[in-house]
Order: sequence, then C-alpha cells, then structure tokens
Amino acid sequence: MDELWRRRGNCGDRKEYGISQQRLAEAIGVSQQSINQYENHSVEPDLAVLARIADYFNTSIDFVVGHTDVRRRIERVEEAHLTQEELHFMIRYRSLKPHEKACISTVLDTLLTR
Repeated sequence: MDELWRRRGNCGDRKEYGISQQRLAEAIGVSQQSINQYENHSVEPDLAVLARIADYFNTSIDFVVGHTDVRRRIERVEEAHLTQEELHFMIRYRSLKPHEKACISTVLDTLLTR
C-alpha cells in the first residue's frame, strides 16, 4: 500500500489541493487518525475506503494502488455479443492497412445512407 501514498501527487495530494486530513476523512467516512495512519504506512485502507478515495479524487482504485498509470476514471465496458460472422469480419478488418480501413468505411457510409 506504500504505492497509494507515493502516488498522492498524481492521485490528488490533499496538501496540493489544500485538503486537510480532517476534510478528507470526513469526505470518505473515516477518522482523521485513519488518514494519518494511511499516510504513515501503519495501516492499509480496506477496499471500501480505497473506493471512496478513488471516487473523491475522481480516479480508479487501480490508479490509487499503482496498477495503472491511467489517471482518469475507468469506464464500465459493456460486453459485445458478436456472431461468429461478425467476429470473423472484425478479425479480418483489424489486419487491414489504414487506407484499406478507410475504403471499408466509405463503402459502409455509402450503403447506410441509401
């Protein structure tokens, strides 16, 4: 969990933003003493607290704990349900060169605007 507080500058260093330990504690529903313990590495926040820290700083838990360098919140992705034919098409499409993809896009636009 040391990574959490090493990332403070990226994840919203409360001092950089002028946020006191007390204000952060109130915002995420823990005591000021808990924030102090997290910062001094004597206690690790649980998953629920990590989620609230990520929400407070508008980022992801993965960023807070150092699993990604992506600062922005990671959006939920819906699973795509493709038929075998669609999947086969996508695989072949991805192997095309950029100008070939542009040709496919032009053909689709033409077909869809009829």
